[in-house]
Amino acid sequence: MSIDPRVALQSLTAALEEHLAAASARRGEGDPTVEAAFFAVADAFEVYEDALYEAFSEVTPLQVFDDDEEEEEEDEDDIEALESVED
Repeated sequence: MSIDPRVALQSLTAALEEHLAAASARRGEGDPTVEAAFFAVADAFEVYEDALYEAFSEVTPLQVFDDDEEEEEEDEDDIEALESVED
């Protein structure tokens, strides 16, 4: 069952608005409300992107990065730094 891209876009917009509200009311570093809103935006974006592609074979110029991808990049940077010190 496919989702109408317009409905998915409305959900994404609502998630972005919730993220803004959570960020503006942040209660310190690692606020769980902000974190939940962050992941809601990522999830809503992926649903929108899928719906857009399914309906129109189109994508956005945006990309959601996983924490795992960030950690892998940091690990690669650390390895490169160590190799340059050893040389």
